[in-house]
Parts: sequence; structure tokens; C-alpha cells
Amino acid sequence: MSTSFAVITPLDGSILLERPYATPAQTQAMLHAASAARLSWRDTPLTERKALISKAVDWLVAHKDRCADAITRQIGRPISQSPGELRGLEERARYMLDIAEQGLADIQPAPKEGFQRFLRHEPLGTVLVLAPWNYPFLTAINTIVPALAAGNTVILKHSSQTPLVAELFQQAFDAAGLPAGVFQSLHLDHAATLQLVAAPQIDFVAFTGSVAGGHAVQQAASSRFIGVGLELGGKDPAYVREDADLANAVENLVDGAFFNSGQSCCGIERIYVHRRHYQDFVDGFVELTKAYRFGNPLDANTNLGPMVRASAASYVRAQIAEAVAAGARALIPPGHFAADRPGSAYLAPQVLVDVHHGMSVMRDESFGPVIGIMPVD
Repeated sequence: MSTSFAVITPLDGSILLERPYATPAQTQAMLHAASAARLSWRDTPLTERKALISKAVDWLVAHKDRCADAITRQIGRPISQSPGELRGLEERARYMLDIAEQGLADIQPAPKEGFQRFLRHEPLGTVLVLAPWNYPFLTAINTIVPALAAGNTVILKHSSQTPLVAELFQQAFDAAGLPAGVFQSLHLDHAATLQLVAAPQIDFVAFTGSVAGGHAVQQAASSRFIGVGLELGGKDPAYVREDADLANAVENLVDGAFFNSGQSCCGIERIYVHRRHYQDFVDGFVELTKAYRFGNPLDANTNLGPMVRASAASYVRAQIAEAVAAGARALIPPGHFAADRPGSAYLAPQVLVDVHHGMSVMRDESFGPVIGIMPVD
């Protein structure tokens, strides 16, 4: 069993960094620390909890360039776009803190003589956050801030592709002055992660990732009847209606399909277009796709970078090849994007037509820069 792991950067396939996995003893120490901090953190006034969390957000914003660089080097998103995730983090975190008092206030049912009736929100205890690599700051903050604000302690286990993000979160909360044990992070392999999910000190698990990963997490937690929040993959469709603003539809669906190299939980993976607009839509979609500046994500002019790893790109290439073999037409010519390199993480965007639902690309999640477009009546 490996005691450490390496992060391969999609920029050039080299080793970016190596980190040790937490040992069982270290994991147990974190669980003990989280449990020990629960009561005092729960009893800390909400205004004080919010102030400490806000300081951590301040730290991340102050170090946004460092955070953006970590995104780009670990997952390959263009450096021109990575800072946007930190802006989104700040916006969401501030909003959640703003509504915390209202959201956590007692709920008063209709009065009834002889009764004092209310619903009170109580912290669950220790929340385990299992965060993904594709939007590493944004997806994590969605759970971390409300969990801490509600009076829970948090343990963050981030994707093994983005350990720097976990470490930056840890630095932010340490700098903010959170009490010991309130926010902790660690690196674990899959087996140890599932053991942590099943640990009796964990009271809730928030997981964002694949359907297979979500199934494993749900199964690991099922014997304890604790809450599990799952945000999993899918095959999101878009429908362009007969009365649609075509230019607006093209612009937004190209971005929806290819931003972050198609590696978005809410990305568009297949498009259905009213037959009246089909050819005009396809022509506009291809024209805009060809205009991407695809290449090295550290180049400020690049607006489409590599996928997260070569194996992910190979999977999407296989989907494209299978579709073409079954009769689909690929409308982006080979060689249009010079940076496209089979065997690497650099996969150029592709637009497929003459597709049908017998093809994997129209049925199974791609999570990459490919789109199938079908006419409908």
C-alpha cells in the first residue's frame, strides 16, 4: 500500500508535487481533535463564528494569485480564467455568511394554547467534506462555510489532484485564528477515505464527484444512518427552441460545453435544436468553437487548456472515435488546433453531428470538450 502520492500536471505530464498520505494515527488524532472542539465551537456566538470565517475568506482573496496559479498547474485551466473561481468563492461565501443568521434562526409554527412550539437548528457535529478537483475552491466552499457557520467542525479531504487547494484552505483558516480542531484537512487514498466516512466521529458527509464515487460513499455511510449529501455526474442536455435567440444560444452553449475543457458538473454535454434552426445553429457553433485559443494554460492569451489528465482525454477520444465509426461526423478538422496531441491531456474541442442515442457520446458522461448536436421537431 502506497504511503504517498504524486500530482501529474496536465501542462506537460511532469510530476508537479508529491505528498504523504495521512497515517491511521494522524487520522484518528484529527477525529479526536474535531470531537474535542465541537462543544466550544457550537457555543461560540454566531457573530464570532462568522467573523472568523470571514477572515479566512479575506486571506484567500488576498492570496488569489497564488490560489489561481494552484488551479492552473494542478488541473490545466487557463490562468486567464482561474482567478474567476476566487471571485466566485468570495461572492458565495459572503452571501452565505450574510444569510446565516436568518437561515439558522428558530422557526416558529402557528401558536397553540398551552404549548411553546419552535424548530431549532442544531449543529450535527463533525462534517466531512470530500471535494473534487474540477472547481476545487468553489465546490469546497459551498459546504465548508455553511457547516462552520452552523457550528459544526469540518474535516476536508480534497481530491488527490488538488492537494494544494486543501493546504491553502488550511492556511486560510489557521491565519483567521479558528480554534484548534475546528477546521482540519488531510490527504487520503480511496480506501482510507471510505474508512473515514464510516468512522463513528463523522456526523455528515458532503461528496462531490462521480456517480461511482458517490455510490461508494453512500454505501460506506449507510450502516450508520448519517446524512450524506451527493452532487454527482450526469449528461446535461440543452434544448434550443424554435423561438430562441440563436446568437445568444450559440454563444452560451459553446461556453457551457467547453469552459474548463468541458469538465464542469453543470456543463452542457448534448444539444437538441429545433429543426428550423438546426443548420444555422451548427454553423454558428462550429465557427465560435474554431475561434478558441487552445494551448498552454500559463499563456495569458489561452482560453482553452488541456484536460486534467491524459487518461481522461483518452476516454473522450475513444467516445469520439466510436461515434464517428457509427456514422457521426466530426466538424472540427484534424490539425485545426495545433496543440492537440493524442496520448496527452491536450484534447481539442470537437463538435459531432449525425449522432444518435446508441452512441456513448450521447448517453454516457464525457466530462470533456466534445458535444453532440441533434435536430428535433
